[in-house]
Amino acid sequence: MTDRVLTRSPVDGSLYVERALATASEIARALEAAVTAQRGWKRVPVAERAELVSKAVDAFVAKRDVLAEEITWQMGRPISQSPGEIRGFEERARYMIGIAEEALRDLDAGPKEGFRRFVRREPLGVVLAIAPWNYPYLTAVNSVVPAILAGNAVLLRHSPQTPLCSERMGEAFRQAGLPDGVFQFLHTSDDDADRLIATSGIDHVAFTGSVRVGHLVQRFASERFIGVGLELGGKDPAYVRADANFDHAVENLVDGAFFNSGQSCCGIERIYVHESLYDRFVEAFVALTKQYRLGNPIDPTVNLGPVVRASAADFVRGQIEEAVRGGARALVEAASFPADAPGTPYLAPQVLVGVDHSMRVMREESFGPVVGIMKVKTDDEAIGLMNDSPYGLTAAIWTGDGEAALRLGERLDTGTVFMNRCDYLDPALAWTGVKDSGRGSTLSRVGYEALTRPKSYHLRTV
Repeated sequence: MTDRVLTRSPVDGSLYVERALATASEIARALEAAVTAQRGWKRVPVAERAELVSKAVDAFVAKRDVLAEEITWQMGRPISQSPGEIRGFEERARYMIGIAEEALRDLDAGPKEGFRRFVRREPLGVVLAIAPWNYPYLTAVNSVVPAILAGNAVLLRHSPQTPLCSERMGEAFRQAGLPDGVFQFLHTSDDDADRLIATSGIDHVAFTGSVRVGHLVQRFASERFIGVGLELGGKDPAYVRADANFDHAVENLVDGAFFNSGQSCCGIERIYVHESLYDRFVEAFVALTKQYRLGNPIDPTVNLGPVVRASAADFVRGQIEEAVRGGARALVEAASFPADAPGTPYLAPQVLVGVDHSMRVMREESFGPVVGIMKVKTDDEAIGLMNDSPYGLTAAIWTGDGEAALRLGERLDTGTVFMNRCDYLDPALAWTGVKDSGRGSTLSRVGYEALTRPKSYHLRTV
């Protein structure tokens, strides 16, 4: 076991970041500082909190070029796409800042003679945020910014693949003048992170990651009756109805499947197409996929970078090979992507037809550049297949009929229903999932509810 964080870049395999892991005493001091700082921070008016957080966002986005390049080196997203994460961070942060005062305002119970009655949103205390590598800033901002705005202190533990991201957020908060201890980051081992969850002083855990680890987080937290927010990924489906705008559906769904090399919890991993469009859709989808350029993500002309590590690429290759042995057809020749190389993180995109739900590639999260496409005859068949999954994060419907999308959306077991778009988080809407996609909610007004507790005031005049 090492006592250091060693981040190897998927770009070239080099050691990109090396950091010492926090010791047990350092973790204890950080938690103590957070508890102490939060006692004063919760008394700061919301408007003043918002002003400080806004300054931190200003400081953060001022370094957008450096931050984008670091994302590319740490996890492999093309440099042509990494700046979008900084823009997304800003969009979500500024939205949550903008609604903070109203969302956290006292809830007046109404007039009653001789009484003043209201419900106040009290901060929970110290929030432990555990963020993944695939969208290191977008996943962190969902909990970190609203938690601080709500009067909590935050400890952030980022994936060892993206340790610079927590450091950059810390720099922005310090530059903005946030009181010491209100935001801190920790580079810890998995075991130390588990122990921290179970430690008195942590009042809420916001975790984004795998189902397996999500179960562990919930188990460790359950001993202490603290809240847990779990965003655990998906196997997100799309349905292309007969009345869909064909060109728009093809363009958006190729992007939804292969952006970030398919490493998105809400990326499109399975597509169901009405039989009247199926053959034409598959042909157009494959043609557009073949226009992608796989290569070194530092090259600004590249739009498909490596997956995070060679083992992740091997996992996806295994799903593809197993599906082909089971009767599926792979429509993209890896040889047409010269950068594709077994044993490396560089993996060509793949489109599979002849798939069914007995295959892992249609049921098990791939988290890579592969998508299966199935033909359907009716809306009912499509909805049945879309719901036939242990996951339920998002589902997308391509149609020209908004009322039909609403009717079908009501039948979908999912946290978000999209019409004619996919793979996007609107900060004004609750980000949530069902089944193995997790529990709890971030963003929107609803997101503040998970990071506060109601405290009722029943004041009688005598």
